[in-house]
Amino acid sequence: MAAEEKAPRLFGTNGVRGVVNTPQMDCRFALRLGMAIGTFMNGTVMIATDARTSNEMLKSSCVAGIMATGCEVLDLGVVPTPAIQYAVRKKGAAGGVMITASHNPPEFNGVKCIDPDGTEMSRRNEETIEFIYHKEAFERAGWESIGRSRPYPTAAEEYVDGILAKVDGAAIRKANLRIAVDCSNGAAAYTTPRLLEKLGVRYVTLNGDPNGAFPGHHSEPTPENTEELVNLVKQGGFDFGVIHDGDADRSIFVDDQGRYMYGDRSLALVAYNRVLDMKGGLVVTTVGSSMCVEDAVKIGGGTVMYTRVGSPVVARAMMETGAVFGGEENGGLIFPEHQYCRDGGMSVAAILEIIAKNGRLSDLLERIPQYSQFKTKTPCPDKKKESVMAKLAATTEGVRVDTTDGVKIFVEDGWVLVRPSGTEPIFRVFTEAKTPERAEALAGLYKKRVNQLIRG
Repeated sequence: MAAEEKAPRLFGTNGVRGVVNTPQMDCRFALRLGMAIGTFMNGTVMIATDARTSNEMLKSSCVAGIMATGCEVLDLGVVPTPAIQYAVRKKGAAGGVMITASHNPPEFNGVKCIDPDGTEMSRRNEETIEFIYHKEAFERAGWESIGRSRPYPTAAEEYVDGILAKVDGAAIRKANLRIAVDCSNGAAAYTTPRLLEKLGVRYVTLNGDPNGAFPGHHSEPTPENTEELVNLVKQGGFDFGVIHDGDADRSIFVDDQGRYMYGDRSLALVAYNRVLDMKGGLVVTTVGSSMCVEDAVKIGGGTVMYTRVGSPVVARAMMETGAVFGGEENGGLIFPEHQYCRDGGMSVAAILEIIAKNGRLSDLLERIPQYSQFKTKTPCPDKKKESVMAKLAATTEGVRVDTTDGVKIFVEDGWVLVRPSGTEPIFRVFTEAKTPERAEALAGLYKKRVNQLIRG
């Protein structure tokens, strides 16, 4: 079914999200959205959840809606988002549904849809589901044709085995590595320890019990939520530490000296090794990624392509160009030989292999150039955003301007990215430079310029 007109938007950059038991994310909403999803997918649908407290409530409602359209449902239980994406593609399902709010606070939950190829659903398909939802154009199966739901209990194990097939397990086992893992009380608890066991890696876990209240810390792997892991790595002499977000599609690392690694650093390190091994190749990332990524890729003999922000955008650009690697600066790495989606488990295995073959993580990071970033924001009425961006792009004195996503201005010693928020009446201003002082100064300068254009 094709959308005949533009319906009000439900899906954001990573699914539909809202506070649980409000009209935006309650049982009635999940039921109707499930009916829209089933109407669109029209076949066997896989469903899974992360460990949030509301997961069963929302899943049950969504499953009921999907079954009402005559679709069969395979229930994977609690698994990482990349595990259901792997299963959808490998088993030839019509699509998938992940109940997750990723890194959001515990009162939130959400619904993310997956296309048959295992990628996050394209915006075009989301728009069709939105159209069906708002028009209530649901397919309603007769009593004799209502779908059934049955468990699919092997998804986690199949996902782990899929990762094992893509790395040099013998080299990792030989290295006799020891790491610390923070599962963030999320879905990673069901897969990352099992992956490490099969790779012969000794490990210690933090927050390894799935708990939707996130008692250890919030599920976003920020520096403040990683303090316990940092201290453990420093005191325990581990080869590195890793922390997942709630649905384990991202991984943030701590090196052997206990230093928090921003996602740009792991992206750059893996990208460098990929193009070096492949003797060249294209790496795809977003306009918000650090200059260290392009520096590392060039050193390794490859090239970089930039896209709009969003992992589905990166993944589809990789598919279209035959890129050897890609990802975002938030710790979401995409390995095309495995699957075209962010994959926290595969990221752990890739870092293990790199260290096993090349030495200590802290030494490897010394080869990656270091920059400083600064982020701020400023209010702007939605109706003015487009004109402000056009004026900023036309009047800037930067060396080069990129309007792939917002306005990115390259200056002599860094860059500035001004992007309108898709959910709030604000502009976000990101900067990068060689020193923290310069990055902050650039942010202040362009925030002031944006405010002048808003007023003018």
